[in-house]
Amino acid sequence: MKLIGAGLPRTATTTQWLALRMLGLPTYHMKDMMADMERGVDQWRRAYNGEEPWDEIFEGFEATVDWPAAYHWRELMDKYPDAKVLLSVRDGDAWAKSMNDTIVQIYFGDSFMRAMCLARYRIDPVWASWMDLNIDTFWKGPRGTLANTFGERAPLVEAMNRWNDEVKSTVPADRLIIWEPKDGWEPICEGLGLPVPSEPLPHAFDTEVFKSSITGGAIAAVNDYWARTQPAA
Repeated sequence: MKLIGAGLPRTATTTQWLALRMLGLPTYHMKDMMADMERGVDQWRRAYNGEEPWDEIFEGFEATVDWPAAYHWRELMDKYPDAKVLLSVRDGDAWAKSMNDTIVQIYFGDSFMRAMCLARYRIDPVWASWMDLNIDTFWKGPRGTLANTFGERAPLVEAMNRWNDEVKSTVPADRLIIWEPKDGWEPICEGLGLPVPSEPLPHAFDTEVFKSSITGGAIAAVNDYWARTQPAA
């Protein structure tokens, strides 16, 4: 493992995922967890319970960004002492808005997305276990990173600032890379000792992709359940 992403979700973690792959680093992201959700949720539930199945989770990967890996940045620092730690940061208000447009909607939104996610929760045990894991790591105190914020702007920003301050005060300076998208390639490449690519840094604007994939997946699951459980006409 060469790089551990400690930035919260919605801090351009998909951009980081794309950029690190362009640099030749196979990178683990929430997308990889969800590609095999049953296996992924089991692995990360065991990690949450303290079992540390890191070699199993990260087999074939050289970097990790996004949730739930970022939740475990302290353990991963100890497991991989030669890895750099990438803290992606973002303006607090912009981050809170992005959270409220996406992740918060699943759990607290008065929205179609939440209605469909809750319907899927009732019929899809694997999806329910994924939501439960996120509830534990995000929202449920005392271990929830965003506990007691309920998607409200000011508490979210305060929680983000606490998170960032903790990473900055804990990670040794020679291991820490602080980055936001406007910084481009240079901080990441310098931190990893890699040449700066000639291609521009990729920018993934994935809010609409997130909403459509989460809501669309829930709709598909509900439709499949209905087709399987209703008696033939």
